[in-house]
Amino acid sequence: MSKYKFKIKNLDCANCANALERALQKIDIIENISISFMTQKLTFECLEENKEQALEKIRKIIKKEEPDVTIEEV
Repeated sequence: MSKYKFKIKNLDCANCANALERALQKIDIIENISISFMTQKLTFECLEENKEQALEKIRKIIKKEEPDVTIEEV
């Protein structure tokens, strides 16, 4: 299991971060996902071979829930 960190941009409020985190927790190949509104960071764990699939699912959910939000790997 590897840990990945991303900078999250254009997240407007802590409530938005919490709602987005709850939506992302439903992705079955990801563990320990968290979003910090204060530091504008998204972190999660998954198997290395699932990273690209996980990112695809994360981006799809972000686009649906918060269309202006983007993520960049740190």
